Order: sequence, then structure tokens, then C-alpha cells
Amino acid sequence: MFTFILWIIFGLVVGALAKMIMPGKQNMGWLMTCILGIIGAFVGGFIANAIFGGGGASDERMFHFWPIIFSVGGALIVLWIYGMLTKKS
Repeated sequence: MFTFILWIIFGLVVGALAKMIMPGKQNMGWLMTCILGIIGAFVGGFIANAIFGGGGASDERMFHFWPIIFSVGGALIVLWIYGMLTKKS
């Protein structure tokens, strides 16, 4: 249960950072920002494992610097795709 709460908080922080970095106006509430951050963390983790190879993730690695960077990068990718899909023609 505690890990689930940590993922929600981590997703909210990562999603908020990605929204601050990405230019433009994203019409998302806090729930969509949290979902964006969680999906971005998975995308960033996939990219990091593809580049560096991977050992398994553990809870203590969540608070290191590089997983946060890759998570925000993954969230930026997801946010860019979301913007392309919701752009009005």
C-alpha cells in the first residue's frame, strides 16, 4: 500500500516537472498530471534499461538523481504525444 502511495506522489512530482518544462498550455488536472508522471516513469525506465542495461529497480533507487531525470524525460515524451493527439486541426 505504501509503495502505491509513493508511486502516486512520484507521478505527481514528475508530471508537474514535465508540464513546467514543456512549453504551451496543457489542459490537465492533477489526476491527469499524476497519470502522466507514472506513465512517463515507465517510459523513462524502459529507455534507461535499453541504454544502460538493467538491474532490477528497488525502492531505495527511487530517490536517486538519474531515475528522476529519466522519468521526467519519459513524461516529456508522453506529454508531447498527448499534445499531438489532442491538437485541434
